[in-house]
Amino acid sequence: MTGSSRGPNDPGRRDRIIDAALDVIAEHGVTGATQRRIAEAAGVSLGSMTYYFEGRQQLLVEAFTRLAESMSVRYRELLEAARTTEEARAAVVELICGPEYGTPRELVLIYELYAFAARDPALQEVTRSWMRASRTSLGRHFDPRTARGLDGLVEGLSIHHHMDAEPLSREDVAAIVAAVSAGTASGPPG
Repeated sequence: MTGSSRGPNDPGRRDRIIDAALDVIAEHGVTGATQRRIAEAAGVSLGSMTYYFEGRQQLLVEAFTRLAESMSVRYRELLEAARTTEEARAAVVELICGPEYGTPRELVLIYELYAFAARDPALQEVTRSWMRASRTSLGRHFDPRTARGLDGLVEGLSIHHHMDAEPLSREDVAAIVAAVSAGTASGPPG
């Protein structure tokens, strides 16, 4: 089967498995993300999973790392586009209220990551790395303490925005972001 999209020379197989792991986690949760389900979703044999990953733990870490990195890119791009403190505040509001922070599927994956990371040191490091990246992006416009507070605000209000039957209005979120960041902006680097 040389040349087959699923043959041994399939350069996309590893990525397909990681993507399938995220799909399975989104549908069944981390506890339901068995290697068998992931292999089936990826269209690979269960035995081939061991060629690419030492076990389920490594696969979960790599899948959640991919999620965090892809979301960090959008976070960073939105904040890099801001040229003023007001634009940076508007970017933070967009992260909370708009589709930029995450789709409903991605938010479910974030919840799964946080719940599982609470007891897993390797996944705790994935979340810490993600927080550092977010704070670095915010640090282009805000001092470190404010960047940390705004990052927590993005995380918390995004959850509320997704779960609340009556989420805060964009105007209310903008007022909260302004209050948290009042007088603490460092401005973009010169």
